[in-house]
Amino acid sequence: MTDVWDVLVVGGGPAGAAAALRAKQLRPGAAVLLLDRDDFPRDKACGDGIAAHGRDELALLGLPDLIADYRPTQRLSVISPGGVRVSARVARPNHVVPRMVFDARLVEAARARGVEVRRHRVRSLTAHDGRVVVDGELTARAVVAADGAHSTLRRLLGARPTPERHTAIAVRGYADMPDDEDAQLIAMQRAGWPAYAWAFPIGDGTANVGFGMLLPTLHATGLPGRQVLHGRLAELLPRLPARDLRAHHLPLSPGRPKPGVGRVLFAGDAASLINPLTGEGIYYALLSGRLAGEAAVLSAGDPLAAYRRRLRAALGRHLFTTDVLARAAQSPGFIDAAIATAARRPEVFDLLVEVGLGAGTVPAPLAAAVVSRWIRTNLGARG
Repeated sequence: MTDVWDVLVVGGGPAGAAAALRAKQLRPGAAVLLLDRDDFPRDKACGDGIAAHGRDELALLGLPDLIADYRPTQRLSVISPGGVRVSARVARPNHVVPRMVFDARLVEAARARGVEVRRHRVRSLTAHDGRVVVDGELTARAVVAADGAHSTLRRLLGARPTPERHTAIAVRGYADMPDDEDAQLIAMQRAGWPAYAWAFPIGDGTANVGFGMLLPTLHATGLPGRQVLHGRLAELLPRLPARDLRAHHLPLSPGRPKPGVGRVLFAGDAASLINPLTGEGIYYALLSGRLAGEAAVLSAGDPLAAYRRRLRAALGRHLFTTDVLARAAQSPGFIDAAIATAARRPEVFDLLVEVGLGAGTVPAPLAAAVVSRWIRTNLGARG
């Protein structure tokens, strides 16, 4: 038994597994413990989309072929709130891998690398003398809180929850889809904007389908959540009746907290790292988990300061971009203008994919072009 763990990770999803994997990759002799309240494999409500940027993170973690047996999806179709449509081949293909499979593979890879994995539900957390003690029995030099949207560790440390105005809710299910369908679909809806449905083919005759909207907008309907979410999903994707529907919250990045407290580092959903434009979170989870694992073993004296620097370098400009765009996107007309521009200019389409699924930023001239189109459209409508 280890008296003091070098890194203790709470949560076995992509963020937690990435933290554990990276810590052992950089320091094979480090004592790393991964805790999760569930056994694996286990389901997790999610869109299941893994963009090329996520595969880059897997390669950095030494797992380039982890999802190589899943067929890549080559095309992306987006329908704007006003009905503008763009469909194009993406610069780098995406994958769709059920979380039941993806998370279990990551945890197993961590176990194979020497990480100790235990089923354990965390209930208490204390800090003293440069150590963190979990449940009075597990002591660690650094802790990575990767325990999801309703993070127990974040609550125990007194970090504020993600404000409701920056929280989305989505329902996810699976539907039958032809094996040869290789285009991901995002269909936006003006009613209750921002809101959209998705259909992501897995390649095995099924697709991950779902619908999401902001939590305050759902509450404003005054209707049961199931009625609204299930009803709008069926309305937007009538040819893809869904089964196994499950709802989940998405803490969006504009409401993110500080990246940690003391020797506890927040990663993934626990850090409110969900793209506010697309709801993408797996790339952020893998990236932030990797950076947390690096900071924990390479900067043991002050892991939080090192983690903050790493996050800022990797995502600072990107998160500023998505914060600004999320405010602009409150107007569905702005999104219509952006999609219309992307339909005419392939380089704009590629850039929107980078911003929505990776760590891209928007050059000032392009932003000006979209705003100009938005203004012209609004003036024309008023005229």
